[in-house]
Amino acid sequence: MRARDLDLRELLEFPPKGGVIRFAGDRAVLLNTVALGLLRRELVETLGAVTARGILTRFGYAHGWRTAESLKTAFNWETEHEWQLAGGRLHQLQGFLLYEPVERVTGEPPRHLFESVWRDSYEAQEHLMQIGPSSEPVCWTLCGFASGYLSCCQGRRIYCVEERCRARGDAFCLMAGRAEDDWGEDVKAQLAFFGQACLDDSLRHVTDLLKMTERRLTLRRRELARVQVEESKTGIVAQSEPMQRALDEVHRVARVDSTVLLTGESGVGKEALARLVHDESARATRPFVAVNCAAVPDALIESELFGHARGAFTGATQDRVGLFEAANQGTLLLDEVGDLPPAMQVKLLRVLQEREFRRVGENRTRHVDVRVLAATHRDLTAEVAAGRFRQDLYYRLRVIEIRIPPLRERRDDILPLARRFLTETAARLHLPVTAFAPRSADLLLQWTWPGNVRELQNVVERAIVLARGTRVEVDDLPEELRRPPAEDAPGTPLRLAEVERAHILGVLESVGGNRTKAAAVLGIGPATLFRKLTEYGRAGTDASR
Repeated sequence: MRARDLDLRELLEFPPKGGVIRFAGDRAVLLNTVALGLLRRELVETLGAVTARGILTRFGYAHGWRTAESLKTAFNWETEHEWQLAGGRLHQLQGFLLYEPVERVTGEPPRHLFESVWRDSYEAQEHLMQIGPSSEPVCWTLCGFASGYLSCCQGRRIYCVEERCRARGDAFCLMAGRAEDDWGEDVKAQLAFFGQACLDDSLRHVTDLLKMTERRLTLRRRELARVQVEESKTGIVAQSEPMQRALDEVHRVARVDSTVLLTGESGVGKEALARLVHDESARATRPFVAVNCAAVPDALIESELFGHARGAFTGATQDRVGLFEAANQGTLLLDEVGDLPPAMQVKLLRVLQEREFRRVGENRTRHVDVRVLAATHRDLTAEVAAGRFRQDLYYRLRVIEIRIPPLRERRDDILPLARRFLTETAARLHLPVTAFAPRSADLLLQWTWPGNVRELQNVVERAIVLARGTRVEVDDLPEELRRPPAEDAPGTPLRLAEVERAHILGVLESVGGNRTKAAAVLGIGPATLFRKLTEYGRAGTDASR
């Protein structure tokens, strides 16, 4: 778990019609910042600035300490450092400020143990509004929070002070944090506002009492989104480095008219990237036509691609335009091109080379201006070696090859994709589900996704349909996601073929052996599914289904 993986929609629980609100599992209330500013003014006017500062600083310290303890047990942090970073991220999500860690210069010793820029501090704003400009920093509660949070994380007293503050005319607030003994004498006076030396022990006692009376955190994660989901205008999620590289290649090849081969496992989104190539090319205003070669019977594939003349064969009652003609001046995607029969491979090669073809049953040669994109989940190099795919066609298609990484190699994209699918599917189905419970999100991250993005989309839709409330809980996910991952024997990792076999047979079983439905869920043609089942010795499955 990383601090940036926290998400306000998953941290905040509330009944739509009102009632108890919980944030990160603790009961929370919404307070108007003007009211907080008025309280500050009353404290200052009634008790004096020194006492008011002490009260607000100690309140912030208690809040920070409590928050740190809650977050430590509520989430499985990747490192202690991520737990430490989560304090600032969480404060930002709660609306107190915009938090920016100060980047340290390589090779230079840090000025402070902790340092961050605070922008749009609510506390500085309200002090200016209710009391006016100050000669001293005024973000007392925020400094207290940072001190309490970091002290809990570090296991020693950390005190944070403001070196700059908007309330005294600076452009932004600047927080600096050090261990108690590392502060100089010029700052020691400010540390008195944090109270007596026994403050930590008192706070531990208070938090222990709170734990006995409050509901344990039910929220176990997710994302204080300092970095929002990075989606291109096409809707393609590419937050992970492998997917960003693939997307960069797509942007570059879109500018030229070369043939592109998109490779990757079933369900990784090859067609989506093919559409992006088309949309960013000079042919964007022309047709984009896609055909799944594995889904078309061998006897009909030539007619599907090139069209046919009336009377060319039984049932050809009229002339028919093929997909090459339909895509003229545009882009044609040949999906699962590795499943083309050998005879069709020869004819496709000629079209790619000569840019001309004949309809079935016709002698007239037709010319076509089409950019061809091809996609396949097969290893065409192995198919060529096995004699199942023509080498010359392979090289003709592979002018530029772009590999689309499987979902297990782009883990940073799993939650952004899942959340997008959740939002879109819930709206389409008119269901009130708005987020994943933290443990559910954690299980999504742990799963290997042999079916890739398509499997994730199906899992999310299933979970939304089964969800009883506004969040997807663990019980709403498929059983295989809820099981702990199997312990593989050292040195015997699963091969890709074994993962594919298990996934295909699992999908087939989940639809009651119905091959048509299984092929649709897997995103492959019935002929391809039959060939796979034959390889697995399962071709005897009821073919009538």
